[in-house]
Amino acid sequence: MTEIRVELPTGPTTVSADWAGDGEGAIVVIAHGAGTGKDHPFLLGFSEALVEHGFRTLRFNFPYVEQGRRMPGPAAHAIATWRAVVDVARQQAPEAPIWAAGKSYGGRMASMAVAEGLVVDGLAYLGYPLHAPGKPEKPRAEHLPAIAIPQLFVEGTNDPFIQPLSQFEEVVATCQDARVVWIDGGGHTFEIKGQRRPASEIGASLAPIVADFAA
Repeated sequence: MTEIRVELPTGPTTVSADWAGDGEGAIVVIAHGAGTGKDHPFLLGFSEALVEHGFRTLRFNFPYVEQGRRMPGPAAHAIATWRAVVDVARQQAPEAPIWAAGKSYGGRMASMAVAEGLVVDGLAYLGYPLHAPGKPEKPRAEHLPAIAIPQLFVEGTNDPFIQPLSQFEEVVATCQDARVVWIDGGGHTFEIKGQRRPASEIGASLAPIVADFAA
C-alpha cells in the first residue's frame, strides 16, 4: 500500500492507494464511487482485468473514506486528491501514458480536475452520474465541453442517473472528443435484471472496453 500526501484547502492529509501490475505499460488511475472505497470488488475485478491487458493500475481512496465518513467531502478535496495521485503515478513512470478512470462520483471528480488543469491522456467514466435519479433538471455537465482530451463514457441503458438517455446523448455531443459504449440493460452498477454476477466479474467485464480505448 502507498500513502499519498494530499494538500487540501483545510490542510494536509494522506490517502492510501494500491498499485497493481508491472512492466512499462500505461497506467490507469482508478477512483471509487461515492458509497464505496478502493477495495470494492467491482474495482478489484476491473483493476485485475486491466493488468491482464498489460496495464498498470493505481487505485486510491478519497479523504472522506480514509476518515471513516460515508458522504463525500467538498469537490475541492476530491480534485486535490486526483492531482496528488496522478503526480505520484507520473513520478513512478515519467514516460508512461496516464489514464484517469472512475466509477460514478470518482469519474465525475476526475473530469472536474481535468477541467481545472489536471493533465492526463484520457478519461474513462464507469457510469457517469449526469444527475441525481429523478432530477434531470440539475445536470452535472457544465465543465465537460471544456475538456479537450478523449473521454469514454461506459453507460448502462437502464441507469437512472442518465435518464432520459436523449438528454445524456445531447450532453456527450457537446464534448470535444467523446464516445459512449452502452451496456444494454445495465443499471448504475452495470447490474442487468435477471443476471446474477459478482461485482468483481462485472467490473472485469468492463476492462476490455477501457483497454481498447486507452490503446
